[in-house]
Amino acid sequence: MSRVVRFDRFGGPEVLQVVEEPVAEPGPGEVRVALRAAGLNPADYKRRAAPGPYDVTFPAGIGRELAGIVEATGPGVERLVAGDQVFGSVPDGAFAERLVQAESYFERKPLGLDWETAGGLALAGQTAWDALGSQDLRAGDTILVSAAAGGVGTVLTQLAVHRGIRVIGSASRGNHDWLRSRGVEPVEYGDGLVAAVRALAPDGITAAFDLHGADAVRQFLELGVDPERINTNATDPEPFGIRRVGRGPTDLDTLGALAALVVAGRIELPIAAAYPFDRVRDAFERLEIGHVRGKVVLTGDAPVSVELATPEP
Repeated sequence: MSRVVRFDRFGGPEVLQVVEEPVAEPGPGEVRVALRAAGLNPADYKRRAAPGPYDVTFPAGIGRELAGIVEATGPGVERLVAGDQVFGSVPDGAFAERLVQAESYFERKPLGLDWETAGGLALAGQTAWDALGSQDLRAGDTILVSAAAGGVGTVLTQLAVHRGIRVIGSASRGNHDWLRSRGVEPVEYGDGLVAAVRALAPDGITAAFDLHGADAVRQFLELGVDPERINTNATDPEPFGIRRVGRGPTDLDTLGALAALVVAGRIELPIAAAYPFDRVRDAFERLEIGHVRGKVVLTGDAPVSVELATPEP
């Protein structure tokens, strides 16, 4: 049996239940992974909270990114073997002590990448990578990022700085020192943001990335940013005439590049809090309070009966 997080009605964290289900065998092209860590994302609680654009069939699973150990492989699996340490993003159901998913969703985890960071990297990291890549940006350009200290924001801002792009990022004041330490120029949320950005960038903003919501988009437009140069993954783009740009299909080369940057110390994914698997409600309560720097993760340590391909970090 495997413990799995399920919910059978919409609502707050209280609707989440940890239940036991039989462990499935991997089919063709699939692997079974024993969980070590899994990242929480805002889309998870939005999907759980109320009917919306997400497909939900009760009882529903939850979670889309994780890291763990390959326990078993199905027919036709050639790239991964039992004992491999992996991380990746799946369509749904990442919050399970053991889960069966397609091999194509997982990249090998470098030994120098700790479990908690690996568990929160794949979805947030590739979302940041793909959003940044959707705009034609060059070294010396100036971008504005809302929610710059969140899971996607921390990666996107650091990737941009790494590429020589000037980054102004909005965040609560408690995250300003951290952003400065990573080369980002912080501004505070609220009514004074437009004036603060104009003072920092009197020649204007090349592109803006909304990771917060409609209020941020309105401020981008007030600053005169071309709507074609505004990306959002946090609100409906249609009323504003902008683009919704999130993560594309799982790209293993991108995951490998992100992991290498983290291991090399070029990018940091802060872990705001880590909760054991059976405290999933507490984990969501922490995420939904807001002002999280980086990621909130669940941790799991289900025993595996295979020899590890590489030692655990």
